[in-house]
Parts: sequence; structure tokens; C-alpha cells
Amino acid sequence: MLRWGRALRPSKRGGTPGGSPAPGGSPDRPLRTVGPLSSDVFRELRPGLGRLGQILKDQLPVLRGGWGGWTPPGTPPGPRPPEEADVVVVGGGVVGWSVAYWLKVLEGQRHGMRVLVVERDPTYSQASTVLSVGGIRQQFSLPENIRMSRFSASFLRNINEHLGVPNEPPIDIQFQPSGYLFLAPPQSAARLEATVQLQREEGVQVALLSPTQLKAKFPWIDTEDVAVASYGFVTSAEDTMPPQGPALATARIKYVHIHMPDSLEYQPVACAIVVNAAGAWAGELLEAAGLPGGLVQPPLPIQPRKRYVYSWHCPDGPGFSCPLLVDTTGAYFRRDGIAGNYLGGMSPPEEEEPDPGDLSVDHDFFQERIWPRLAHRVPAFASLRPRGAWAGYYDYNAFDRNGVLGPHPKLENLFFAAGFSGHGLQHAPAAGRAVAELVVKGRYESLDLRRLGWRRLVEGEPLEEDGVV
Repeated sequence: MLRWGRALRPSKRGGTPGGSPAPGGSPDRPLRTVGPLSSDVFRELRPGLGRLGQILKDQLPVLRGGWGGWTPPGTPPGPRPPEEADVVVVGGGVVGWSVAYWLKVLEGQRHGMRVLVVERDPTYSQASTVLSVGGIRQQFSLPENIRMSRFSASFLRNINEHLGVPNEPPIDIQFQPSGYLFLAPPQSAARLEATVQLQREEGVQVALLSPTQLKAKFPWIDTEDVAVASYGFVTSAEDTMPPQGPALATARIKYVHIHMPDSLEYQPVACAIVVNAAGAWAGELLEAAGLPGGLVQPPLPIQPRKRYVYSWHCPDGPGFSCPLLVDTTGAYFRRDGIAGNYLGGMSPPEEEEPDPGDLSVDHDFFQERIWPRLAHRVPAFASLRPRGAWAGYYDYNAFDRNGVLGPHPKLENLFFAAGFSGHGLQHAPAAGRAVAELVVKGRYESLDLRRLGWRRLVEGEPLEEDGVV
């Protein structure tokens, strides 16, 4: 059995969490995100969640079996979850809702598949989706990640064909087309150049800029210690891998126990398929599932990490053409609107990872670690004025910082879509489609993502990705 939070009951046609896919955007296009987490921000967020609820209501089908009407996130709990479902998706963030959407798109019989999405935070106040910086890019070093970004870009360009509601205004995902800019010091130049060559072979429009070219294009950048830059432009499947080696003992999950709100009670839901899309909590969920030890080895190496996002104002900072810049030091920033506001942050060293037990913010980390790096790269930032900050959860795959997709090797009806290590928002449309294809058709059709499966964990062979921020 698996235990998780609250059931989000669908109502009319397939769907995603409104602002998410506000995975929205296109390759190399950062998304608009919420600002510092103050009461004002939550007042601004509330209408968006209302629109989210309406989109889901319009998108998801009324399923047989007494599911009742739609209850928007944050409202008092309604009827109990159903006693059975064909597929239970654990995790109602952008990845989980993408899986649910594609399951309904690919089902053979309209309204024939009962899909239940379970989310423990239906207000999304602590969800990774809404607390991320929201970058969309194609600049990765693994072909699978590049292809997922390209698939997602196509989905987002045509989002109204997928999620548009007849007789309703078009969906506006509000992204800012500005591109991504990676800076490399001399010791990393050759590796960045090789990565760009791979990206071009995969159809990505990306340029290598010398320090002189970089300064000419972005005069506000200090090019000291920069050897080369990668600038991503803004531009308009196969069978599953068969098992190998000796036969393994296997089992099936028969029930998912859903924790009822404001209660110690759990509601069992009988199901045929379970998809673990619980993000930062995917590994913890599997460990707490009450399964025999042999069935959860090797463990799923996904854990919650806390990341800070800082907001600041600088009227003399980079203008409208400012890309999302990733510095040689690991610090990054992007423009937030057109009024001299910016968002940014930096991952801490491994030995200084903050406690993920709460979402408190370390403001000294910005003052002492990030601000000096920003001011070095963009001299105008020496006079920036901090505005606020928030923290969010990062679903960190400690094995190789890439997503884990596909079936569990020992639990026959358990699938995964988690561990994207900061790529979840931009890869959700592709990852959801891939898992839905495995469930419905038994094989990958759109993209071959077998290398992102569980086998690499068993064999101890990580997939190295250079483009992790």
C-alpha cells in the first residue's frame, strides 16, 4: 500500500494544474512566477488558483462511480475519495497532472479510464511548481533532456489546442521570451563547446559567444574570467526495455491509502496502476509504503532539498533583452517583468545544504554569497535593493540529478515520474506523455526515454548531465 495526502476529484475532461502547465513557455523562455511570499503575494495568487480550479473543472471528465462535483483547491473537503480507480497518480503538481492529462488523451474509450490524482497540499502554497524560478530551456547535455524540452516546447506553443476550452478566452501562460545564457570559465570551455555541438545536432538553436561577442551583445556584463558563453535562442518511440538477468521476485500494489483531511483516517482506494509523481517526497513515499525490504532495493534516491529564490530591484540593471544568466560561479538570475525587478539564487555546496524541515529563508546567504557574485558579473547590481525572498522544495535525485521515469522493476504496477532536480516544470509535458504511453500502450512512442529508467540505479551507472542549475 502507499499513503499520501488528499484526493483531488476530477470533473469534466483531462487537465493540468492551471498555472501549471503554466509549465508554460517555450525552450529557453523563463516563466513568470510569483514574487516574495507575503500576504500580498497570496492575495495575488488566489485568483490564479481560482482560474486553475476552473480550468481543471472544464478539462476533466465526470467519471462513473460517484465522484461528485469539482472542489477547487483550498475549499473545505468534499466527499470521500472513490473506493476504486484504474490509475492513482500520487502527486498533484505539474508532473502528476501532466500524467493524468495524457492518460485521458490516450485512453481508448472516452471516459473509460478512472484517473484519481492525490495531492497533500491542494492549496499549492508549498508546491514546487509555483515556488520555482520557472526557466524553460533546451540547453542540456543529455539527448533525452534536450528532446523532452523540445517536446514540451511544442506542447506549450500549442497549449490552447491541448487545454483550451471552447467558447472561453485563450489560455495565456504569460512567459517572457528572453533565452538562457550559460557562462563558462577557461577550464570548462571545451566541455561547453562539446555540449553545444550535441545540442545543435538535436536541432537546438544555440550560439557560442566569445568574450568580445558577449560584451557586444550584452554590454552590461563584465566578461572577466569568461572564456565562452552558450546563448540559447528563443524560437518560434520504442518498446520498453525487456528485463535482463535472473528473474526477480515481484509484487503488485492493490490499494493506495489516502489520508483524509483533518482526520487520522485513511481511505483505501483499490487500483490497477499507481504513478509516483510525488516530486521531492517520491523517495520518502516509497520507503513509507509498508513494502517488504527486498522490494524497495535499491532505494529511490530522491530527497527534498530546500532552495531559496531572492527578489531585488535595480533600476539601472539589464533591460528587456536580459536572458536568464547562469554565471561561472553557479549564481543565476533573470528579469521579472519590465520594471527593473529580478529573481535569482544559487545552489549551496553539498556540505552546506539547509535543513528542508521548513521553508524559512536564510537572507544572509544572499548578502554574503550571491550578491557579491551578481555585482561582479553585472556591475549595476552593486546598488540593487533586495525586495524579498521565498524557499521551495527541489526534488533532488542524489544518484545523477536526472528524472526517474518508467516502471519499478519489482512492483509490477508502479510507475515513476520524479527526481527531475529542477527540470520538472520544463519537462512535465514530455514526461507525462511518456509515462502515459507506458501505462496505456506498454511502450514509449513519442520519445525513447528508456535510459531514464530504474535500470541505471540497479547497475550503478549514472547519467551525467552538465546542465543542472
